[in-house]
Amino acid sequence: MPRNQKERMVFAFLTVIITVHAFVFYSLYVVNGTNLMTTTGMNSVIGAINSQGGVYMLANYLPIWIVILVESIFAFSLECLFGQPLSFKFASMNFNPKETHPVLFETAIIASTVAIMCPLMSFIANILYYPYDDGFNAFTFLANYFKLVCLNFPFAFFSQLFFIQPLIRTVFKTIYKRN
Repeated sequence: MPRNQKERMVFAFLTVIITVHAFVFYSLYVVNGTNLMTTTGMNSVIGAINSQGGVYMLANYLPIWIVILVESIFAFSLECLFGQPLSFKFASMNFNPKETHPVLFETAIIASTVAIMCPLMSFIANILYYPYDDGFNAFTFLANYFKLVCLNFPFAFFSQLFFIQPLIRTVFKTIYKRN
């Protein structure tokens, strides 16, 4: 869909804005919500986050907007450096873009992007959210990393395939007035 570097950057930016917000919600509410409420004794996730002074990141409790900003910077950088360029190449290895139906080829690009970005962003998240107060252990780091990939991959795949990318493509077509 994007035809030049500027359009690719806009497309990546739109994707990152929606995806990071979705993943912060998913991580805080779905994956860690019960644990947060149990630890703090609160009856809501937002109450638990507020009672502990924010979201744990880099051995500090930070406001949620900082968490979103930091993750957005990493996601945008990785999407532009690795996600977009490699996903098209991976999809092209299995499908000829000129002969394959556009929906099937776009689905292959989405699947390739998730296959690239999920392990990369899970690694970044593992660094950002590792429990440094307990000391560093390489085995714990690796176990947490694989746990994150296993938890994030299904959510990333299905949310990108059925919600985020169709929304972003619609917005992108509206911005650039294309069919």
